[in-house]
Amino acid sequence: MSLNVDSAAVAFTFKGGMLPMTVMELSSADPEQIRQQLAGKLSQSPAFFQHTPVVLSVEKLNEPHLALERICAVCRDHKLLPVALRGGSEPVRQSAWALGLGWFPPVEEGRGRILESVSNTPVHDATREETGDAPALATRLYRGTVRSGQQVSASDGDLVVIGAVNAGAEVLAAGSIHVYGALRGRALAGIHGNTQAGIYCRELAAELLSVAGNYKRSEDIDAQLLGRPAEVHFAKEQLEIKPLE
Repeated sequence: MSLNVDSAAVAFTFKGGMLPMTVMELSSADPEQIRQQLAGKLSQSPAFFQHTPVVLSVEKLNEPHLALERICAVCRDHKLLPVALRGGSEPVRQSAWALGLGWFPPVEEGRGRILESVSNTPVHDATREETGDAPALATRLYRGTVRSGQQVSASDGDLVVIGAVNAGAEVLAAGSIHVYGALRGRALAGIHGNTQAGIYCRELAAELLSVAGNYKRSEDIDAQLLGRPAEVHFAKEQLEIKPLE
């Protein structure tokens, strides 16, 4: 008996890309200590803990694989979804696979980054290299409120939101993000590494801000800037947030 298979049918394709991913950098392997801190964070920013995928960075830990299963359980109890580990020795990698997680090699220490690429292949742009000109970016215009749990992105250029971004929502752009309303959710500009990108909003109340992978959470934002028009840029190796004049 022969099995007829449509050779032209394609079930899937593999593609490299840049995805937003929160890195949870562990400085303790004590699950109870992690549980207490997560509980405090949950009370401060409940919308952030809405089944958010995270990469657990264990580069600062000694023998972290001994408690990885319990740490992952603590994260899931607080609605965080561990998807991979970063760093550690061979036993850590084996533990990650045993737990059904991916594994990333360690990176050099430096400023906090929230964007991790699923492809390490560099992109070569011969035209840009020869002329020195940045490629033209397309702008996406979104009208309406970006609601909790919703994600709106502009993968090739700027994103303009004519409305508000609610808590628990996420907006992303390869270029800059402009929100003509309250920004209460998460905004990630320059997701492909564009450090010239910025974030602009009429009312700043964000859970998280990121430009080219460099980020600040709500608790890191000067309280005097909250509720006011603001702009965010990457300058002097950190995010700079100031009133929007």
